[in-house]
Amino acid sequence: MITRDAQIEILTLLEEFPAVGILGPRQIGKTTLAFQIAKTISPEPIYLDLESPSDVAQLNEPELYFEKYADRTIILDEIQRTPEIFAVLRGVIDKRRRAGKRTGQFLILGSASLDLLQQSSESLAGRIAYTRLPGIKATEIETAEQDNLWIRGGFPESFLASNDSTSFEWRQNLITTYLERDIPQFGFKIPAMVLRNFWTMLANSQGGIANLSRMAAGLGISVPTATRYLDLLEDLFLVRKLQPWFSNIGKRLVRTPKIYIRDSGITHTLLKIRNQEDLLGHPVLGGSWEGFIIENLISMIPSSVTPYYYRTAAGAEIDLVLEINHQTRVAIEIKRSLTPAVSKGFTVGCEDIKASHKYFVYPGQSSYVISKDVNVVPLVEMMEKIKALVD
Repeated sequence: MITRDAQIEILTLLEEFPAVGILGPRQIGKTTLAFQIAKTISPEPIYLDLESPSDVAQLNEPELYFEKYADRTIILDEIQRTPEIFAVLRGVIDKRRRAGKRTGQFLILGSASLDLLQQSSESLAGRIAYTRLPGIKATEIETAEQDNLWIRGGFPESFLASNDSTSFEWRQNLITTYLERDIPQFGFKIPAMVLRNFWTMLANSQGGIANLSRMAAGLGISVPTATRYLDLLEDLFLVRKLQPWFSNIGKRLVRTPKIYIRDSGITHTLLKIRNQEDLLGHPVLGGSWEGFIIENLISMIPSSVTPYYYRTAAGAEIDLVLEINHQTRVAIEIKRSLTPAVSKGFTVGCEDIKASHKYFVYPGQSSYVISKDVNVVPLVEMMEKIKALVD
């Protein structure tokens, strides 16, 4: 069992809001975390799995059910299966508020973004706080396990598997489940093989600016269809579009997002990379490492902080920019080298965006100053620095 950093945050939100939503991809650990949280709540919460017909049957008359258990926190898992329940929750929450119960009424777990749960934002505005559960983070494990986390990814069952082969097989099954069951359940009629090939193309260009026109041509689909596939994978927390930082600084800036598959283990599975030996000889090595670091770093920022990358047509480039406020702008370069060097492109980029903090994240274990204002740090130390800056 791995203690998740999000547990304290969620318990705090339950003390402040009537409902709390935990969003994240399937099998990322939402249910396990909910049960851990339930152990700290009295009286014991009620758990309903909305993929279970017997549990769904209990909600044939949801108002009566919720009234019966008005003194209990109710956990609703896989809420995307019954989004119509949000309208009911609004009335229940408001009724309980009038009766004096204002917080900790519902813990809602969902495997889709708010774009796919549109009714929630309309029905529960001001009544629910959302948090996104990432995969297992580098701060949640021993440093010696970091390479395993990179190879296997952050899905708990994959990371904790007894060996690389078992982990790889688990991830293969997860991908198949998404393609053949989960995505069709959302009403998307997409040929599984076409979407798998599209997903694999994204893996091959991990961390690059995806050429959707070329991908669409290769798959025999239109560009709007390819865009729809990309948006769907993003809504299911499987893909990240890292937007370019933009300001009117008089330079030609790249304005197309960079695309990352969010879980490094899924990237490796799509590319049939089974272990570290396979990865070290694969062309995706650099992009995979960059995506792994970026996901860990972004997991430390609140939703109010937007991550970016920076690139100009002339070659100035920063892998990750965190604009925390007008005075604090963090520039982070990611290097899979034990002897990273400051490039002219990074220096110019930092001048362009007026970076207040400049870092290189590398695979070593110690930190040091590489120039007068650029620090080289390991991943976990960089994560802790980001947390200190945003707290």
